[in-house]
Amino acid sequence: IMECMYCKGKMERGAAPFHIDRNGYHLVFDKVLAFVCQQCGEVYFEEPQVDSIQAAIRAIDVQAKRIASV
Repeated sequence: IMECMYCKGKMERGAAPFHIDRNGYHLVFDKVLAFVCQQCGEVYFEEPQVDSIQAAIRAIDVQAKRIASV
């Protein structure tokens, strides 16, 4: 059983939103697989999801530069 590092509550598999404001754009994923604390709501994303989010951000950074370049 995973324990929340903040409140020591029980962590369960579920999904949580992820959002970031970065370099002139907003990226929102409504549901990302994660462990969610049933007591305080703290979210822990696992490595595969973090890797995918980071890859998406890198790709969008490239496209955002192309869109915004003058």
